[in-house]
Amino acid sequence: MSPAQFLGRLKRGVPPAVLLLGSEGYERQRVRRALSDAHLGPNADEATTLHDLAEVSLREVIDDARSLSLFVSSRLIRVISAELVLPRATAPSDEDSDEDDGDSPATTAGALAAYLKDPAPGVVLLFEATRFALDGEEKKKAERVRKFYAAVSDVVELERYTPDAARRELDSLAQRAGIRFEPAAAQLLVEALGADISRIATELEKLALYASATHAISVADIAALIPDARSNTIFALVAALGRRDRSTALAVLDTLCRDGEYLPLSLSFLSTQMRLALMAQQAGVKTAQQVQAHFSRSGVPMWPSRAEQVAQTIGRFSADQLRRGLKLLFRVDRDLRSARPDDRIVMEEFVMQLTE
Repeated sequence: MSPAQFLGRLKRGVPPAVLLLGSEGYERQRVRRALSDAHLGPNADEATTLHDLAEVSLREVIDDARSLSLFVSSRLIRVISAELVLPRATAPSDEDSDEDDGDSPATTAGALAAYLKDPAPGVVLLFEATRFALDGEEKKKAERVRKFYAAVSDVVELERYTPDAARRELDSLAQRAGIRFEPAAAQLLVEALGADISRIATELEKLALYASATHAISVADIAALIPDARSNTIFALVAALGRRDRSTALAVLDTLCRDGEYLPLSLSFLSTQMRLALMAQQAGVKTAQQVQAHFSRSGVPMWPSRAEQVAQTIGRFSADQLRRGLKLLFRVDRDLRSARPDDRIVMEEFVMQLTE
């Protein structure tokens, strides 16, 4: 179930066990807080126990759940690193082995299932398996974790935010905080932080100290105050051009010029980004994981953040737009190398032509 569905499920009662599956941290904190409030109320600190499966076994956690507390009637037992209950490498025949010992996955899963048939009253087990994402190459690993915890009926899937979903959540958070954004600035913040809503929420708290009731956060403010935005402003220019958003592209270009960005270097970044996106389109890949795997096999260095940028560029540019953009970039590169009054004028003409 999704986090929103689980929050609705809490209105019908608190389950004896919950599995949080996925690497998205913002929703994990929100679900954990809602579960704690619903089950413990104001006594959360005194009634919450933390176990790490890197340090204790699942059997020890179950034994703790069965033990009675002399001080509180309701308890929340958080179990982090829940995926470590699985061995790092399991042969297909391991689960069918007749030589299972007391710590084998099959036996331990059976002990958990037996406990959940008759759970201790007032005790909630919260398993947090956060190492693996729910898409890409890690999906199979996440499914193995889900299979092990099959006895836990309430599984909350923590999928990473898409850029559009992150933008909507940013708008909601900003409204509650009384912060106003220029549209281009909000988009830049999302793109600069890779749609990581946890980081966006953190940076929003900082921006709340800077913003005023009469001042809307601008692209220049984001570039000045958010460290990652300065290194991602070029990508913001790519994103704006892909949307044919002329005003935003010119605003980002203005930021680059005022920050003293070496525009031929920016041009090189744009060219590389468009070429990689066109190659990825021709190969039929779409997601960031597919992009990273495709180029890694080809011997092209491709780290996750760069793969995410290429994947987003694929979604914003058609193949014809990319080809036209590369032709225009060739002309701009030629003009930047010749006598000209101002590099900025050359780049502004490029923006105007690409966004016609």
